[in-house]
Amino acid sequence: METLLIFKVLSNETRRQILEWLKNPDENFGPQTCLPADADFKGGICVGSIQVKAGLTQSVVSGYLSMMQKAGLLESRRFGQWTYYRRNEKCIEEFSDYIRNEL
Repeated sequence: METLLIFKVLSNETRRQILEWLKNPDENFGPQTCLPADADFKGGICVGSIQVKAGLTQSVVSGYLSMMQKAGLLESRRFGQWTYYRRNEKCIEEFSDYIRNEL
């Protein structure tokens, strides 16, 4: 877990919103039609869908998602030409425990 990087990620409103949106992906993004039916990546959301909801350029959103993944907050998987992201709940739980027990 990259604790310092997680704090940096959370200091940006849009990155924090993306984490919130990904907590309930079906509610916030609807069905992901490009995700193969047999894909084992429940809750994965396409970069394009996140970009549209955020209202930012795809390059900015991709940079945010990359940073969030480096911090351990997101997991990604590529299916064909599409990259999907979802929350890394294990890392989020570890960070929550850190906040609760260490700070």
